[in-house]
Amino acid sequence: MNKKKVLSASELLGNPDYLAISYGGYREKSRDVQPTIAQLKEDVKILHAMGIRILRTYNVQLPQASNILQAITELKKQDPSFEMYVMLGAWIDCKNAWTGQEPDHDVESENNAGEIDRAVALAKEFKDIVKIIAVGNEAMVHWATNYFVRPGVILKWVNHLQELKKKGELPKDLWITSSDDFASWGGGDPRYHCEDLTNLIKAVDYISMHTYPMHNSHYNPAFWVVPESELELSNKEKIESGMQRALEFATRQYEGVLNYVQSLGVDKPVHIGETGWATMSNGPYGADGSKAADEYKSGKYYRLIRKWSNAVKVSCFYFEAFDEQWKDADNPLGSENHFGLINLKGEAKYAIWDLVDEGKFDGLTRDGMPITKTFGGQQEDLLLEALIPPLAIR
Repeated sequence: MNKKKVLSASELLGNPDYLAISYGGYREKSRDVQPTIAQLKEDVKILHAMGIRILRTYNVQLPQASNILQAITELKKQDPSFEMYVMLGAWIDCKNAWTGQEPDHDVESENNAGEIDRAVALAKEFKDIVKIIAVGNEAMVHWATNYFVRPGVILKWVNHLQELKKKGELPKDLWITSSDDFASWGGGDPRYHCEDLTNLIKAVDYISMHTYPMHNSHYNPAFWVVPESELELSNKEKIESGMQRALEFATRQYEGVLNYVQSLGVDKPVHIGETGWATMSNGPYGADGSKAADEYKSGKYYRLIRKWSNAVKVSCFYFEAFDEQWKDADNPLGSENHFGLINLKGEAKYAIWDLVDEGKFDGLTRDGMPITKTFGGQQEDLLLEALIPPLAIR
């Protein structure tokens, strides 16, 4: 086998040939049950067959991230031309986060230093795979009430990692960012605008921003309601139009961040660190709420955001690869458990039915199950569960 050139983050991000995705791989209702190396290798091969070449992880407190890196290393040993890269997340908290005590958002957790050290060690050990370190996940946005920190904390650790690059202790082409909500990056609420955020934007190698029109179908639903001019459309046409509005909502948030960064006189790439659409919800996004979450809409959103991001050469770390039931373990129908492109039965959801048809998963299994289609591949059955967005009052 010919060994391929190892690419840098600057060559990977924005490259439509190197699709990105958010990945956990947890099968059970608790992260105490870690996926095995064998299970991770199964997942990586499935994602590789989908055209994915960059995985995003979220923390290095648990063995999952280091095991993924080991799994990829073993796959590369079997086939030197095998390519898979990682955006390694380092989890950042405030003092008293998740303790039951009052979170102190002005003071960082004493656990953060160890988390950064572990990320650094993995970036050194697996420098052919780890191409990005993300300092924190939604760690600055104020609705993360259990754990958010001020931008100065993220800036401190980004500067620390950039200094290690200057000293030659980390690869010079390793990119450093933080992955956060569009508002945290200055793309919306002016309350987030401050000197530390400006300095953070200048310190990172690129901005990784999140956008979730599905969530906003509940929290900011004006864009989602079927306008009066479309009341006579068919139900399917109303859904199609709603998904176009959802795409426009997401791209407006992207442009809001890009415009804010440029208004500071900064020329940095902006990529989408997270966006996704749940296929089920018994909460505010389901049949009794905004009627956004179902598999048909999720598939439409996936295809729309992929088409747009590839066209404009923006990386999109789609959330997420596989359903994970630990996220809302006591509520099996909760939306957080149903963002995956593949469910826990090894079924490819509507978003990627075409890849099943193309034979991309032939010979691959997940936990002994071949990759088949949900709904038996019957679009008529899929559409029976599709919810019509709320109508404007006549």
